[in-house]
Amino acid sequence: MKFLDLTKVYIRSGAGGNGCVSFRREKYIEYGGPDGGDGGKGGSVWAEVTDGLNTLIDFRYQQHFFAKNGQSGMGRQRTGKDGDDIILRVPVGTEIMDEDQETVLADLTVVGERVLLAKGGNGGFGNLHFKSATNQAPRRANPGQEGVERTIWLRLKLIADAGLLGLPNAGKSTFLSATSNARPKIADYPFTTLHPNLGVVGIDNTEFVVADIPGLIEGAHEGKGIGDRFLGHVERCAVLLHLVDGTSDTVVEDYKTIIGELEAYGGVLATKTRITALNKVDAIDPEERDEKRAALEAAAGGPVMMMSGVSREGLNEVLRAVRAEIDDDRVRMKPAEEEAPWQP
Repeated sequence: MKFLDLTKVYIRSGAGGNGCVSFRREKYIEYGGPDGGDGGKGGSVWAEVTDGLNTLIDFRYQQHFFAKNGQSGMGRQRTGKDGDDIILRVPVGTEIMDEDQETVLADLTVVGERVLLAKGGNGGFGNLHFKSATNQAPRRANPGQEGVERTIWLRLKLIADAGLLGLPNAGKSTFLSATSNARPKIADYPFTTLHPNLGVVGIDNTEFVVADIPGLIEGAHEGKGIGDRFLGHVERCAVLLHLVDGTSDTVVEDYKTIIGELEAYGGVLATKTRITALNKVDAIDPEERDEKRAALEAAAGGPVMMMSGVSREGLNEVLRAVRAEIDDDRVRMKPAEEEAPWQP
């Protein structure tokens, strides 16, 4: 399944049916009177969160969603049929924006949550509605109300507890592969990761979700590289794990590059809790480790952890530090492993 996190959708609610002008005409019945029915309501367009979806790929092949119009009223006091509603089924974490891509209409984060995007038009009144003692033969009916037509954007922001940040080839995918059952693509060239990956990480009988996004480079907020379009997937995270490549000769500059991109992106990312870790320490000498760690701590203004996703050195300590920053209501207890039955 291809990953798609941003798509444009055209929606239109149904128009209401027109009211009917009709009079009762039967043999031997004098002064039958008006009997025109009201028009039916037009169908509405809804968005509903559905469990089991993790991409917006369905909206790539269908971008237009038009609800049915209401049926016009008929004689013999018959009301027109209401138009059927249309439901856009979206994954958890979908953000619905107006056409300007700035105005947020809804932020859907709970399975089963529904939001009305375009309300169907009301049906018009038939002439039966206007009957009175002074107007016993009304010859007027109301037209149905027009539907609402609009263009919206759907943007998916994955819901994870912790997010991974770093330059390309900083070891983010290796970290996710070493700590979870996720199997992201791993290679020795930049931009191996082209779309976000999620993995469930377990430590000390607790589990939480970690999101790995494509690496950032300097100028990503201006569209360089893959750009900052994937940073939205870590906006909902409780903590960010910033991995710095320990084999790089410019660890301080690499660290400042990512921080600069977070500040340029704006929002809450720049102020979100971060844990900095020097990665790939198994490939450098102990003296060089200490020098680079000290330089990073001076630049970050706080402690820097040391780890290696390949040799698994320091992984548990980093996971415990990440777990400590996540609220208890966001993590879940790891299910106990059942003992296998005895076999001879």
